[in-house]
Amino acid sequence: MASSFPNAKSKTIIVTGGANGIGAQTVRTFHQNGSNVVIADLPLAKAAAEALISSLCDVSRALYVPTNILNWADMKSLYRQTIERFGQVDIAVANAGAMESKDFFDLETDEDGDLKEPVEAYRIVNINLRGTMNTLRLALHHMRSNPVSADGSRGSVVLIASTSGYFGGTSVVSYVASKHGVVGLFRASQKAANRWNVRLNVVAPFFTPTHITGGYAEKWKERGLPANTVEGVADTIVQTSTDSEKKGECILVAGKQTREIELARTALVKEWVGEDTANLMAEGGKFFDELGGYPLPKATRD
Repeated sequence: MASSFPNAKSKTIIVTGGANGIGAQTVRTFHQNGSNVVIADLPLAKAAAEALISSLCDVSRALYVPTNILNWADMKSLYRQTIERFGQVDIAVANAGAMESKDFFDLETDEDGDLKEPVEAYRIVNINLRGTMNTLRLALHHMRSNPVSADGSRGSVVLIASTSGYFGGTSVVSYVASKHGVVGLFRASQKAANRWNVRLNVVAPFFTPTHITGGYAEKWKERGLPANTVEGVADTIVQTSTDSEKKGECILVAGKQTREIELARTALVKEWVGEDTANLMAEGGKFFDELGGYPLPKATRD
């Protein structure tokens, strides 16, 4: 039986990386609850996206837009086509992501004996962080002109991080670093989101059997360790994005458990760094607030 999220009805949702895995299930769950769904994924995912749409009960409420989240023109077109088709963007889920297939510390050298540049590592950081930045920036741009809804917001954005964005002890350098970056993006963007009445939250899944985890999923199961399901993670994404009370939160999904960890972390700052340091940091925050924000340095020429 499908989970029920009445607040999703008649909303228009963009899901990046929406053709497969967690993204695809998120599309299904939103659609089952009456949403218009827009699948943003690479051209190579066209067949999967079209198959997903054809499986939905009402294809008129679904759209696939071939999108490279690193291409600004693609991303502008994604939002433009969504608005042309459905009127406005109510929720954006920045789900698209990737993990490296090569060890960052595989210190491979070229024919001259020099260390090779870690090109794939840069690609993963770009996808997971820069692509998420593109998704969020365009979402805020369009949502700020949405009418205020009954819950007082103009829209909702959910960034998909990972437990690796908080802990990250697996030595998967590019993935862990980029997911820490997503958490930093979430924190640094709260004031802008609040200014435009957009709710910005994060979902951070623990181990979830998908293509990314295929190399060890079976051994994990044999060990008897609990795992997420794509259905469970998708339910958390939909719940987080449609719950009018959720704002500035990060929901960790670990097996059958969900925990809010961002507000919990903030509450422990004094215990973590000491009361004097916490108070100094708080006063510093007030200082910048009184200045109207952090004064940016003048641009320098290369």
